[in-house]
Amino acid sequence: MRLPYIDAADPEAFTTPEDHAIVARVRARRAPRPLQPLDLTLLHSPAVADGWNSFLGAIRTKTSLPDDVREVAICRVAVINQAWYEWAHHAPLAKAGGVSDEGMVLLEQPDLGGKNGSEVLSKKLWAVVDYTDAMTRDVAVKDNVFEKLREHFSEQEVVEVTATVAAYNCVSRFLVALDVGEKNAWRSPGVSNSK
Repeated sequence: MRLPYIDAADPEAFTTPEDHAIVARVRARRAPRPLQPLDLTLLHSPAVADGWNSFLGAIRTKTSLPDDVREVAICRVAVINQAWYEWAHHAPLAKAGGVSDEGMVLLEQPDLGGKNGSEVLSKKLWAVVDYTDAMTRDVAVKDNVFEKLREHFSEQEVVEVTATVAAYNCVSRFLVALDVGEKNAWRSPGVSNSK
């Protein structure tokens, strides 16, 4: 980590009632888990942490997207941006959401050229992968990629997939720039933190 993690238990770390309320909101969203390294980084700026907590909380827990769709999008962003802290947190959620072991192996690959359409993922999940890859690599999404997504999702869901991909591109860039979780040395999702 390029900055020290804030010590949320230090009585000097937060001095205003507003800051204490922000820490309480972040803790409530994370419960029953403790504050995460990402939280302990963001809390250097309580107002930013508060906005982040609200926005990402909505993306993670208040959309209509099924777990597999949301987590496949997040995992693809993590792989493309080499955000291994993000991968380590979301790959288990993708598996728990129903993505097979073979699907996870596929998602770990930065370049999926020629594999699109394999039966390891459903057509719906392939549409999410293609859309996520386009948004993450190119920002602008070609019409044919968008239309394939649109075949499988309502307008609300398209907005939610798009917001998820955009949000986790933000998260991954923050994580990698500051080396939150000390995972930048990883070369791929399946490699331990050694060079």
